[in-house]
Amino acid sequence: MGRFSARQTPAAAMLLALALSGCGSFGGFPSFGNSASPQATAPEPEVAPEVPASIQSSQIVGRWGYASFHKPQDRARTEVAAKGQCAHPFVIGQGSTGGVMMYPPDQTEMQEFWLKGGPGGKNYIGPHGDVGGSQDREVVSFDGRVMVLRFVDPEVDGRFGTGVYVRCARQA
Repeated sequence: MGRFSARQTPAAAMLLALALSGCGSFGGFPSFGNSASPQATAPEPEVAPEVPASIQSSQIVGRWGYASFHKPQDRARTEVAAKGQCAHPFVIGQGSTGGVMMYPPDQTEMQEFWLKGGPGGKNYIGPHGDVGGSQDREVVSFDGRVMVLRFVDPEVDGRFGTGVYVRCARQA
């Protein structure tokens, strides 16, 4: 094997270093007969396709009378009470990215939530992410005039109850 001159040694060392560093950025050295690759990655889990909600955000934007109940037998009485709250309506606004503006539990600032479809034709209102997650509200019923929402989180639902929203008449 030939010898390098004193001038060529640093240049050869630099070229060798550059060549080796390039190998690392392209997956390392090739493996011959070794099936275990240090660069192997696990396959990504399949994401379930997003189910569209059967209710559009534009259908729930507006002024609503609000009341809540804890016992199912109180629902009719609560609906009457909610209608009486239209003098001080709960306003659901249109969000800037297609959602709706509502208050999260225990917070004083509105946040944008989205309508999400779920298994069995259910609808939810909540932040992006898992359908039926702990921050979601399940749409128990909606007919355009009355909307009933239940918090998915049992602790929050126990404190706030099932919400009844009755659409208020349009202002003149």
